[in-house]
Amino acid sequence: MRIETIRQEFPQLAGQVYGKPLVYLDNAATSLRPRSVVAKWEEMSTRYNANLHRAVHRMAQIATDEYESSRDALRDFIGAARREEIVFTSGATASLNLVAFCLGESMIREGDEILVAESEHHSDIIPWQQMCARKGAKLRVYPVEEDGSYDLERLESLLTDRTKILCIAQISNVLGIINPVREMAAVCHRHGCLILVDGAQGIVHLPVNVQDLDCDFYLFSGHKMYAAPGTGVLYGRLELLEQFPPYMGGGEMIATVRWEGSTFAAPPQRFEAGTQNISGVPTWKPAIETLRLLRDPQIEDEQARIRDFMLDALGSDPRIRLFGTAEPRAARIPLFSFAVEGAHHEDLALILDKFGVAVRSGQMCAEPLMDRFGVTGMLRVSFAPYNTLQEAEYAMEALRKAIKMLTE
Repeated sequence: MRIETIRQEFPQLAGQVYGKPLVYLDNAATSLRPRSVVAKWEEMSTRYNANLHRAVHRMAQIATDEYESSRDALRDFIGAARREEIVFTSGATASLNLVAFCLGESMIREGDEILVAESEHHSDIIPWQQMCARKGAKLRVYPVEEDGSYDLERLESLLTDRTKILCIAQISNVLGIINPVREMAAVCHRHGCLILVDGAQGIVHLPVNVQDLDCDFYLFSGHKMYAAPGTGVLYGRLELLEQFPPYMGGGEMIATVRWEGSTFAAPPQRFEAGTQNISGVPTWKPAIETLRLLRDPQIEDEQARIRDFMLDALGSDPRIRLFGTAEPRAARIPLFSFAVEGAHHEDLALILDKFGVAVRSGQMCAEPLMDRFGVTGMLRVSFAPYNTLQEAEYAMEALRKAIKMLTE
């Protein structure tokens, strides 16, 4: 399928910024929405807006069917064994908080250890800090290497009989490197340790089968993979979810309610209290279809060309310090974070915006990783499958001009 045809499905790509064609390179923060996703959201909002799982009238039945069929589509998409292992949340952050809270309440005792990778997003750090403070557990760090990779032998040495879970992103939102989570899962399970994989970036760029990965939890957000914002998924092995207490109380997460006490529904309903995202959740289905279309060989070849071009362009400029340089190139996505000597990352981002190039600047919600590399922030360019090599070339030209304006 031609990339130009795909791009026509994303109306925002035809826009302009300050009179320049938009080059949207902030995809790691949030993706653009295709027409099919917008159409599904509008359909649910204007034709089938009714509460879920409750009423027997026709509109409620349709809304519930759309919601639950999205669960089935996601089960198939990530290779879960059962539909009950798919929990809907408001995003990856909500999924992480759910696991941290429920694991803490059900399985963590004083003196237990939680191991978190050093390159993690704040949403995979703070909930564990809060849980450890509450339960008297210890938070330990799995250090990242200078090139952005993780050493499996070091992981083996860090695990103890008190380590209950390793938390790591499949792909860092800063470094763009594909972590060997399947091999990490094998190491963890040999030591009786669970593994949680943050797939917010991974699900966009990689085919995912949670059973092949052998992870215990896998989570991601809809807004990064073309679905509606305010949607998220937590996959958890059913035998673990069944041990979890409810995260929130309310409607539809109960079996019985009495003044003397209440009993709770089985997963996943146990974790889906209250009115869910009626219009947003059904957009998972067209989003999944979009992802499948984008895994076209021509588009994958274009992404590889973009990756190689950007690595060569950034790596050949002595003024630029690129983070995440581990080889091989094939083990990374087209996401690049860097610092420029003598130029502040936010100033660079503001100038690039004047050229129509949208990028991210700052700490990328990964302040400990900034400390690890001795910087206060970085500039990040992140490509999606609808981006082209021509856009990458234009972005580099604009970056060179911005650097010249700030340093000469």
